Amino acid sequence: MMYRAYQTFSDLTDPVRMFARASERVAQNWLGNFTLNPMQRLAAHYEQISLLGFTHKRPDFKIKSIEDGFGKEQSIIEEVVYSTHFCQLVRFKKEGVVDQPKILLVAPMSGHFATLLAGTIKTVLRDHEVFVTDWLNIRDVPISSGEFDFDSYIEHIIHFLKIIGPGTHLMGICQPTVACLAATAIMSEDKSPEVPASLILMAGPIDVRSSPTKVNELANEKPISWFEEKLIGIVPRQFDGSGRKVYPGFLQLMAFMSMNPDRHAQSFQKLYEYRVNGEDKKADAIHEFYEEYFAIMDLSAPFYLETIRKVFQDCDLPSGILTYQGRLVNPRAIRKTFLLTVEGERDDICGIGQTLAAQDLCSALPGYKKMHHLQAGVGHYGVFNGKRWDSQIYPVVRNLIQSAI
Repeated sequence: MMYRAYQTFSDLTDPVRMFARASERVAQNWLGNFTLNPMQRLAAHYEQISLLGFTHKRPDFKIKSIEDGFGKEQSIIEEVVYSTHFCQLVRFKKEGVVDQPKILLVAPMSGHFATLLAGTIKTVLRDHEVFVTDWLNIRDVPISSGEFDFDSYIEHIIHFLKIIGPGTHLMGICQPTVACLAATAIMSEDKSPEVPASLILMAGPIDVRSSPTKVNELANEKPISWFEEKLIGIVPRQFDGSGRKVYPGFLQLMAFMSMNPDRHAQSFQKLYEYRVNGEDKKADAIHEFYEEYFAIMDLSAPFYLETIRKVFQDCDLPSGILTYQGRLVNPRAIRKTFLLTVEGERDDICGIGQTLAAQDLCSALPGYKKMHHLQAGVGHYGVFNGKRWDSQIYPVVRNLIQSAI
């Protein structure tokens, strides 16, 4: 009922946003360059209305070229190199450039598409060939394709590393850090030739008992049965995944936005002011962010519920009880992979120390193979996007990868 009600409301309001989007274009065509033109104000209002809606279709990565260290534009080739029912492995490669280190970037499966990491990918592409887990919206996957659970997540990472080949560097951002560490431990124990050369864990919930945040507290306020009863919906009939149980993406997005409602309200106010004052570059940056931010995907119910229980409630990995396909995950088996953990000083989603916990879990690694970076002045998204990521965090990542080659 919950999902059906949401979809009905969305279908009813879509024409309003389409009208607003069309009206915005008309008003912009009429206004010219006069910043105080009433039509410009009208266009700015229409722009706000057109943004206030969710889409369930993945946006484009929009990575056509990047600028190298000498200020020269280099064309980027984007291609799908492998697919499963639940994910596409997408490769980004600079045209004509070969033999650069390969990175598998594991995107979060937390209500947004992998395109939210476009800025991260562009930065890493300067010195590397990048593979990205482009998770598909589960509501578009038929039930006949099977279920997707926490083991499936780890299995995809292991399988993709084997496809890419030996010497690959593994980077997990936020939620997938637990699965990335587990995959590395399993492959290390199996003495797989494709075990990651380095493991970069960024702002992830390895051990949520360290500096608990509001997110961690909310996950522990109710028993797992409450999450299953109150937050799980069923995909409506008009979609390929009809009948599949999911945690709807719109609930996840609303939860994120409710943590900082004033910040989002201010952003929309700034969007209007920038547009009216002719500061289009600043307005475009806000518009592009929310266009991406409001593109949402559902999560498989088994995966979501297992993540709540294993990562946030029972803390399986740091407690030494996490299993993969019945096998106990042993981080002490990691002996060859270089490890970098990165945290943000102002992160209100993953508190300080939660990602650092991986250092103690990987106790068999010698000290010279382990590094931690705490970035001052950044929140959660600033760890992997923005100026400080680009100028201060990425150089640490790049240097660690060079050390591991």
